[in-house]
Amino acid sequence: MKNILLLFLFRLLLPVEMVHAQAQANVPDISFETDSHEFGDIFQGDKVQHTFSFTNNGNAPLVLNGVLTTCGCTAPVWTKEPVLPGEEGKITIVFNSAGRVGWQNKIITVRSNAESGDVRLKISAMVLPSKKKGS
Repeated sequence: MKNILLLFLFRLLLPVEMVHAQAQANVPDISFETDSHEFGDIFQGDKVQHTFSFTNNGNAPLVLNGVLTTCGCTAPVWTKEPVLPGEEGKITIVFNSAGRVGWQNKIITVRSNAESGDVRLKISAMVLPSKKKGS
């Protein structure tokens, strides 16, 4: 009787485990070529940009739900369509150094449906005082 009960429980739980394993296998996975970029020395008022490339290494479409910045001086433009498995997407960050001086670090948070959760990118630059006219 005990063996029959164990066999019944095994047969009952096996499909649940299989569905759970299949659901975990069908998830997107975001992977960036690099997660930071340093612009080096720039002058106050310069606008510089960098494009971060990423790949969906998962088994389901990857959707970027949002790209958030820590400052109004940093503007993101990103791939809005779902990125299919094995395909690449891009996030372009424009940094406007107007009104800034000195070392600048900006964090960009990428929100997506990837299992890994939020990803943080970083840009940095040394903003030098603006060039004087005639120099």
